[in-house]
Amino acid sequence: MAGAMAPDPLSDVLRTLRLTGAVFFLWDVSWPFATPVPAGRAIAPVVLPGAQQIVSYHIVTQGVCWGGLVGGSPVRLTAGDILLIPHGDAYVIASSAQLCAEAKAEVEPALVFFRQMAAGALPFVVAEGGGGDGSAHLVCGFLGCDVRPFNPALAALPPLVLLHPPADSSQERLPSLIEYTLTEAQQPRAGSLCVFLRLAELMFVEAVRRCLTEETAAQSGWLAGLRDPVVGRALRLLHHRPTAVWTLERLADEVGVSRSRLVESFTRFVGSPPMLYLTQWRLQMAARRLADGSVKVGAVAREMGYESEAAFSRAFKRFAGVSPAQWRKEATDARPARSTSPETLP
Repeated sequence: MAGAMAPDPLSDVLRTLRLTGAVFFLWDVSWPFATPVPAGRAIAPVVLPGAQQIVSYHIVTQGVCWGGLVGGSPVRLTAGDILLIPHGDAYVIASSAQLCAEAKAEVEPALVFFRQMAAGALPFVVAEGGGGDGSAHLVCGFLGCDVRPFNPALAALPPLVLLHPPADSSQERLPSLIEYTLTEAQQPRAGSLCVFLRLAELMFVEAVRRCLTEETAAQSGWLAGLRDPVVGRALRLLHHRPTAVWTLERLADEVGVSRSRLVESFTRFVGSPPMLYLTQWRLQMAARRLADGSVKVGAVAREMGYESEAAFSRAFKRFAGVSPAQWRKEATDARPARSTSPETLP
């Protein structure tokens, strides 16, 4: 029998994204080409209605291309690289740095594309481009997710993330996922809808995990904090026992450092002191429980360690901007969550 897994803050935080669906396809493109993708808020009503935010990623499986935010500096992408757009900014993928830099975000062509995808007018493998000698092959994923009221891992990411394959090939998981995807696309069977949604989610999780191991990863932020011996241990303790009666003294003792060092390191990486972070995380957990719709507000308050429903409601409203009851109503009204539609499959 396998032993218990170690506390894993990243899994905790990724679960709270509550992925609400995915559009997922393979893209074979020939040179020259320049494809702008508008901001997520512009395409969400067509791509994934009801999603708070759209996270997109593109995995290059063959060839070379360029990607960048609209108005930003392009980056070169080669096989194995991942371009991650975590906050729904407008961006461009193109066959050259010049085309990438010159392209403008055009909403209507993108809406036409996604409407065609939703209508079943496009195959799972989409072929586009100028028909020249150069080409690139990519796996494209668009995920709808919840980011409110609090998701420290996603918030810590910059608007554009370029991730390279790990130096240790034994740590690489994406080739197996991509091979599975190609096999499923070529030979769809009963249950393919669920398989494609899970593959889209797994590839996104792998992209975030790469952020933890990149040599060029940021030296501050929540993900960087996981790598720090002091902050990482504090995060693991808080996520492992979030409803314990924590004090700064107790946490510092269990981490094995002074209170001042813990506060300084934690705040530098995470952006808030430990006890404020713990309060935010407990209220995020409460938001998730309320969104399930099956638990009363008073019960959630007790689970999170509040002595009264009134105190919990005041804290939650300060944190989320609405009362717990209103949050639960809005989450319930937004159901059913949308998953990959049949039209996105071959």
